Amino acid sequence: MKWLDIAEVARRTGLPPSTLRFYEAKGLITSVGRHGLRRMFGPDVLERLALVTLGRSAGFALDDLAGLFKSGGKPRIDREQLAAKADELDRTIRRLAAVREGLRHASTCPAPSHLECPRFQRLLRVATANQVRHPTKASPRRKTPPRQ
Repeated sequence: MKWLDIAEVARRTGLPPSTLRFYEAKGLITSVGRHGLRRMFGPDVLERLALVTLGRSAGFALDDLAGLFKSGGKPRIDREQLAAKADELDRTIRRLAAVREGLRHASTCPAPSHLECPRFQRLLRVATANQVRHPTKASPRRKTPPRQ
């Protein structure tokens, strides 16, 4: 069995070593030891990182993905969780498609002002309704005033 040092894993996956160390701290991957100061990983780390990358691109949180590897052996993938995420993605795709079509219309709308266009008004109402249902997380307050 060939061990891979952190630089080789970074090269093969395109992830920086800092991300690999962070993933290790989160329990997503596990090093098998060190060679000098470099972490060493088993060859299965590449498959695990591919799963993490796929999960992240689907919108799973790192903590959710860490649960896949709790058993220590092969990842346990919850099929119901996958189906729920697929349904969530379908809703997001429909919402974004509607926004895209509204923006396309607004870019060519013959109304003198976008605010006079009924279709653009409908887009604004949808955007407001989505904001009320899914508010963004407030950014933490700065302790010092921003630099001018």
